Amino acid sequence: MATQTQSQEEVPTAVAEPLEEPKKRNPLALIILAVVLLVGGYFGWTRYQFAKAHESTDDAQVEGDVYPILPRVAGPVLKVFVDDNQTVKKGDTLVTIDKSDYQQRVNAAQAALLAAQAQVTAARAGVATAQANVRTAQTTIGVSEANLSKLQKDLQRSTKLRNEDIIPQSDYDAVQANLKSTTAQRSTATDQVSVARQQVAAAQQQIAVAQAVVKQRQADLDNARLQLSYTTLVAPGNGIVSKKSVQPGQVVSPGQQLLGIVSSNKTWVIANFKETQMEEMKVGQPVKLEIDAYPHEEFQGHVESLSAATGARFALLPPDNASGNFVKVTQRIPVKIVLDHEDPQHPLRAGMSVNAIVAVK
Repeated sequence: MATQTQSQEEVPTAVAEPLEEPKKRNPLALIILAVVLLVGGYFGWTRYQFAKAHESTDDAQVEGDVYPILPRVAGPVLKVFVDDNQTVKKGDTLVTIDKSDYQQRVNAAQAALLAAQAQVTAARAGVATAQANVRTAQTTIGVSEANLSKLQKDLQRSTKLRNEDIIPQSDYDAVQANLKSTTAQRSTATDQVSVARQQVAAAQQQIAVAQAVVKQRQADLDNARLQLSYTTLVAPGNGIVSKKSVQPGQVVSPGQQLLGIVSSNKTWVIANFKETQMEEMKVGQPVKLEIDAYPHEEFQGHVESLSAATGARFALLPPDNASGNFVKVTQRIPVKIVLDHEDPQHPLRAGMSVNAIVAVK
C-alpha cells in the first residue's frame, strides 16, 4: 500500500495552459503598401505614356562651325597676332607670312606688263607706217596714170609727126621709151600698194598679238598680287581661337592647319537616333535638351532636318552587307536640332554631351 501511495505521489499532475490568440495585422502597413503600389503604378503608367509620345537618345552632342585656318602660300611666319581661346572678329589679322618673295614677283610682273604695253604702242605705230606706205603707193599710181595718159597722147602725135617726117626718129623713140617707163612705174606702184596693204594687215595682227600678251601679263600681275595677299591670314568669321599650333619663325606650307576658329554665332545639336525611333519623327517637332554641363537647366529646341543617310554611310569604310557574313545591327540616323532661344548665361560649346528628347506625338 505504501508503495502504491508513493508511486501516486511521484506522478506529476498535468496543468492545462491557455491557448495563444492570433496576432492582429497592422492596418497602417497595409495602407503604406497600397499607397506605394498606387504611386509606383501611377509613375509607371505615366512613364509608359511618356515613352509612347517621346523618343530620346543620349547619343547627341553640340555642334558648331569650326573654321580651319590654312595658308595658301609657303614661307616663314613673321608674326602671330592671337592666342588660344582669344575672341576674334571677322577680318581680324591672325598670322602674317614673309612677303618679300611675293612682292618681288609683283614687281617683275609689273615690269613685264609695261613691256607688253610698249609692244602694243610699237605695233600701232607700225600700222600707221604701213598705212602711210599704202597712201604713198596710191599717190604714185595716180601720178603714173596721169603721166601715162599724157605720154599716150604724145605718142599719138609723135607717130603722126614721124609719119610725116616732121620729127626725127630719136624724138619718137624717146616718147615710146617714156611711155614704157611710165607703164612700168604704174605697175610697180600697184604692186607697192598690194604689199603695203599686206603690211597693214600684218601690223594689225601684231597689235592683236601684243594685246594678247598684255592680257597675259596683266593676269600674271593679278595672280602675283593675289599670292601676295595670301601672306596675311584673316579671320573668316567671328569666333574663338582654338588649337593654335603656329609660332613666329616657323616655315609653313600650303594646306597646313595653323589654328582653328570655333564660330560663336550659332550652335546646334546632332542627335543620333536609332532607326527604330524614326517612324513618327518629323521636321518641326519640339525637343527638350538636357546638357550634361548644365544639369539644372533645360533647353528647348525643334527638329530642323533629318539626315538622308545613316551615320555608317559616311564612315571611312561603310558596311557592305553583300560581302561576308551578315549581322544585323541597328543603325543610327543623325537628326539636326536647333535651339529656339540662345542663353548667353549658359553658352553651348561644340562637343558638349546632350540628352535629346523629341515629342513625336
